[in-house]
This record gives sequence, C-alpha cells and structure tokens, in this order.
Amino acid sequence: MNPTASAFFTRPPSAPLPATRPLRPFFASADLEETRLRVGSVMKPHRLDVAGRAQRLDARMHHASFGDVSLSLLAYGAEVEIQPGPLEDFFLVQMPLAGRAQVDSGGQHSDSGPHEATVLSPSEDTVMRWSADNQQLMVRVSRALVERTLALQLGRALDAPVRFQLGFGWRDNAMWMHLLGYLQEMMAQDIDVSQHRLVSQQVGQLVAATLLAVQPHNHSHAAPARCNTVLPRHVRRVQDHIQAHAHEPLCAEQLAEVAGVSVRSLYAGFKEFLGVSPMQYLKDLRLERARAELLGGSTHVAGVALRWGFGHLGRFSADYRARFGEYPSETVRRH
Repeated sequence: MNPTASAFFTRPPSAPLPATRPLRPFFASADLEETRLRVGSVMKPHRLDVAGRAQRLDARMHHASFGDVSLSLLAYGAEVEIQPGPLEDFFLVQMPLAGRAQVDSGGQHSDSGPHEATVLSPSEDTVMRWSADNQQLMVRVSRALVERTLALQLGRALDAPVRFQLGFGWRDNAMWMHLLGYLQEMMAQDIDVSQHRLVSQQVGQLVAATLLAVQPHNHSHAAPARCNTVLPRHVRRVQDHIQAHAHEPLCAEQLAEVAGVSVRSLYAGFKEFLGVSPMQYLKDLRLERARAELLGGSTHVAGVALRWGFGHLGRFSADYRARFGEYPSETVRRH
C-alpha cells in the first residue's frame, strides 16, 4: 500500500473516523434536517431517514474539492436510509472504512463493506441503507468530465450514458490505491487546488481516466472510432488552449490560428474526434466552470454568467438547465 494513504486505511474497522488532517471539517450535527441539507450541498438533495426512534444521529463530514472532483469522509453515527434517486450530474465512488452499506442502484445490489466499494452512476436510481458504524470515504467526479474523457479515448461521441458496475474491489486495485495516495498528498500540502485551474483540470482528468480504467462499465469493450485514438496535434492544441483561456474572448478564427489550420479543417477535426464543434466545446466547458463556481458557494448568478462569457442571462439559464437539469438559481438555493 502507498504509505501516503495509510492515514485512511491502516486501522481496525471499529475505529472512529481516521486521521483527517488533509480533509477539512465540513460539519458535525445531531440534527437530521441540518445533516440532510449539508450533505446535499456537496452531493445533491436527497431523502434521509434514521431507522428507529431510539437511535440518535451523530453525523460528521470532512471535505476537500479539486474542481470537478471532490473527496469526502462521512459518518452518520446511526443506521440511516438514503434515497438520492439518480445522481444526475456526477459519479460517486463510496469506500466503507468501517461498517456496511446495502446499496441498490440501477437493478444492481451490493452488500458493501470495507473490502467492497460501490460506484454510483448518475443515470441510475439509487437507494442505500448504512449501518450505524458505517464510515465512507467518497470520491465525487463530474459526469461531464467522465463522459468527455471516455469520448476522447474512443475518438467519438458516446451513444449511451456511462454506467459502471456497482461493486468495486477497491483495496485490491493498485492503480486506485495509488490515486488515493496521490490525492491525499495533494491535500496535505495545504494548497487550495481548486484555485489553480490547470492543476485542478489535470487532477480531474487523472481521476476520471483512472476510474474508467479500473472499473468495468457499459463502454468497456467498445471499439474506438479509429485505430489511432490519439488526437491530431491541431485538435489537442486547440483543446488545451480553450481549457487554459476559457474565461477570455475566443472565436473560431483565433482558434484556427492557434491550430495552424483553416477554420474548416479545425471544425472537421473537432467533429471527427470529439463529436462537437470547437465553439460548442468551449460553451460546454464554460457552463461546467460556471456550475463549479455556483456549487462552490458563489450566489451572484449574473456575475458568474458574465465572467464565463454569457452576456444574455435568460439564454445562460436555459442552456444551464438543458445541460444540468436545473436552473442556476436552483443550484444556488441548494447551498
């Protein structure tokens, strides 16, 4: 095991929450409604019920964000039933450090424990029951990032939402364990990675690519669109430029100049390898960045929209809802 991950994993199942120095305390509460709202603010609104009147909630959560990826430690201190429904815009890897969780999602069932995690897919309806001693380490990664990463690997647009196998033998997977150790190392540096855009993008891409590599999903055996799935240099150059300068004014002619090809060739390359035009790629990325700000606590929707190049607030709201299933104001109210 990677020694940097030992604070999370080298402990008896009955021990309390592990050393959480790299993860900042997010909340502690014995109130059911407060707990539901606080957990929902970093996950999604959900139904939460304590099993039995005699039990007393003793919820604790630690949390750190990397932009499109976040890491959390959560314990309820009582047996609870959680009904989030479909997660919609993110995948969630849940790794019990102690206790057990019965998880039903998309027709699959897992009696999850310290040696079996679960991977929840956003399109699947989910119901869970956590034991009173259950403590979960959770990695949340945006749906858009995972699907964009897979589309790049396949060299074409996806023809169906990504759905992972539910059960995940995480402790026996060296790649996943090294990834968790790397994330803990990043947090231990006491640097807010989410404030460093390029770094947080690289961390997100690493998490998405690792999850796709280590856990079976419905596209695992899909054939790439081309024998060579490496993006052409001009497409990769423009993709990198867009990610680094998404907050700046950009037009097709500028992007073609960056690529060193004609506008027509640039559009053809993006359509063939990414399934979208370069300007649609830019728009989607800006919407994701705007959502990340709103999820991160920003309450000024108009300011966020303008910062990411959306001058018409009504159109921004409509595009946002079409992509994420809710209006920007609804995202703000959830926090």
